[in-house]
Amino acid sequence: MKTIYIILMFAAAFIALYEQSLAKPNPYLMVGAIIVFMLGLMRLMSKVPGKNEQKDTDNEV
Repeated sequence: MKTIYIILMFAAAFIALYEQSLAKPNPYLMVGAIIVFMLGLMRLMSKVPGKNEQKDTDNEV
């Protein structure tokens, strides 16, 4: 599942950058690509533990 999100994020970033380089970029396509990129990033980062997560559980004695 992680690889699918990474491939999807790279595709969305490429589409957004390519669309931006055109003379008349389609704003709906760019907004859609940015939304897909942000949702993919959110899904990937939700599985990464927080920086202080381990410290908080140790101090609750």
